[in-house]
Amino acid sequence: MSGYAYIWEFHVPAERRDEFERHYADGGTWVRLFRRAPGYVQTLLLRDRDMSERYVTIDRWIDESAYKAFRLNFGDEYRALDALCEGFAKREVALGTFDEIGVD
Repeated sequence: MSGYAYIWEFHVPAERRDEFERHYADGGTWVRLFRRAPGYVQTLLLRDRDMSERYVTIDRWIDESAYKAFRLNFGDEYRALDALCEGFAKREVALGTFDEIGVD
């Protein structure tokens, strides 16, 4: 079994930073939703040291099928939360999906 992760990049203006971090950091609304699903592992929220407006999230799952089951089972809640968080970032880019190497 290999782990599965997806990575997003956000550019968040200083005036939205607290609000963004409250929703995307560990214990935030996204993580609380993810934790309800079997197979969720962890979310990392990283802020760039050189560009304070730039954040990256790494969402980890035990495998892709666990993530797909989450999206199927929690789709309405996911879309509602996504709509709530719309506008925090002035730019949002999916950087891709990844297989974790060396995960048993």
